[in-house]
Amino acid sequence: MTHASAQTIAPDLALIEQLAHEAVMQLPEPWRTAAAQVRLRIEDFAPAEILEAMQIADPFELTGLYEGTPLTEKSVMDQPLGPDVIWLFRRPMLDEWLDRGDVSLAEMVTHVMVHELAHHFGWSDAEIAAIDPWWE
Repeated sequence: MTHASAQTIAPDLALIEQLAHEAVMQLPEPWRTAAAQVRLRIEDFAPAEILEAMQIADPFELTGLYEGTPLTEKSVMDQPLGPDVIWLFRRPMLDEWLDRGDVSLAEMVTHVMVHELAHHFGWSDAEIAAIDPWWE
């Protein structure tokens, strides 16, 4: 493979996963430890059943998803229904990254990862928007 062709290959699932793990490692404590307990899934697109449940017609509209019970709602008395999971969707993130053109891929992945982790920590979309002016 030539150097030129290596630069034209889209970032793969493994790179997105690596960047997501790096984002977690950059978090201050106690957030880092809590974030490290969440399972991470990287897919090209959200599965059809997730899109249907969220009533999303265009799979490019969903870059990430937190699936679980926020820490603020958990009780030691509750039986866990399964691990908390953060899904990151590569193709929608890559499209948004290219459309923006003003952030690095690492910044894009970190933004989505932190947004989904904020849901895990029990923050509302309004609270997340107040500290993360990403869309301005």
